[in-house]
Amino acid sequence: MARTCLAVVLAAGESTRMKSSKSKVLHPVGNLPMITHVIRAARDAEVDAVAVVVGRDADAVTAAAADAGLPVSSWFQKERLGTAHAVLAARDAIAEGYDDVLVIFADTPLVTPAALSQARQSLSDGADVAVIGFHTQTPDGYGRLIEGDGDLLAIREHRDASTSELAITFCNGGLMAVSGAKALELLDSVQNDNVKKEYYLTDIVEIARKRGGHAVAVEASAEELIGINTRVELAQIEALWQSRKRREMMLAGVSMQAPETVFLSHDTVIEADVTIEPNVIIGPGVIIREGATIHAFSHLEGASVDAGCSVGPFARLRPGAELQSGSKVGNFCEVKNAVIGQGAKVNHLSYVGDARVGARANLGAGTITCNYDGVNKHHTDIGEGAFIGSNSSLVAPISIGDEAYVASGSVVTKDVPAEALAFGRATQTNKDGLATMLRRRSMEEKKRRQNSGQ
Repeated sequence: MARTCLAVVLAAGESTRMKSSKSKVLHPVGNLPMITHVIRAARDAEVDAVAVVVGRDADAVTAAAADAGLPVSSWFQKERLGTAHAVLAARDAIAEGYDDVLVIFADTPLVTPAALSQARQSLSDGADVAVIGFHTQTPDGYGRLIEGDGDLLAIREHRDASTSELAITFCNGGLMAVSGAKALELLDSVQNDNVKKEYYLTDIVEIARKRGGHAVAVEASAEELIGINTRVELAQIEALWQSRKRREMMLAGVSMQAPETVFLSHDTVIEADVTIEPNVIIGPGVIIREGATIHAFSHLEGASVDAGCSVGPFARLRPGAELQSGSKVGNFCEVKNAVIGQGAKVNHLSYVGDARVGARANLGAGTITCNYDGVNKHHTDIGEGAFIGSNSSLVAPISIGDEAYVASGSVVTKDVPAEALAFGRATQTNKDGLATMLRRRSMEEKKRRQNSGQ
């Protein structure tokens, strides 16, 4: 789209019903602040720059807005005197002379680029104002979009609507596009002659028409125009976003056995022919390659899972976990900042942190890399084809050579050469008959405690 565009994103409005220590627009949806979702939609609608009208937590809100990669300026709204007043907080940005001005609310994270592009197209087609609306069978409380002969005649607030107007199901979604050449003229003409003594952005529809201009309404889904004011609404938006993301991935070839139990992040990458079993949580920074399987009740964050890998059930991959092709991290295992080499197996009840596990290596049940000394983290290197017996502790920094063998139950504190066998356990001593004596002593102590009421 050749026309230039400024998005004015209103982020100053707050809701005490969120009961939050931070601005509501910083609350995440899909592990991304809701304002960043909104600005990414604007970016994909070919917006050139963003003016964020801020209030609470201004610096953090501006930083979240800049995450979308567009030029961002911030404008502080000192007083809350209505939506038109909020837009005019960014007067200097609007005055720079963009062809189109989009007005978007920062608490509508489900808005799509398509809706914003459609509104911009209406300006390109000659409209001065394009309002984004939605149809609903439960319009109570919403402003109605009054149309005639294909034009938008007015936006009527619910409390001011006539009986016939209340029957209209086409409602105001709050978002709109305004001709850049006329935006300031229209905004400066808004009066606060209403019960609340506020300057309503919706008034510019009638103002534009009275001046011989043209206003239209474009339709979006009700879902993408939902705003957030409470934690309940935040959870509802999260559910809608997750449903949208799951559907997108399943249509791209990902299998989910119980999709409603799988939770994804805004940057999750999952390739075709991956299977995700029930109750899987995927945090930010996860890539899962073709043909991998994520078994039930696993949690992944900041991890890379290569083709053909198997994870879980009940596995945790923390940031820096890298599983190379065909490797396996099994049940009740945790991997952090570690490479699990091609075809290697960490089957069950193990912790691997700050380590490299070579190709084809096998870690028995209960193996742990002791990577932390209370102050610093240390590295463990396990060579290709090495076998680590069950219930072994590898005290880092340490290196286990290729094809080496560590005996079960070992505490290994020194490097193990390639193809060597390491024993790191105490010598076993058997005391004949001592078990019977110890058992009798324990039973006598139990009986004594029972008699004394302990």
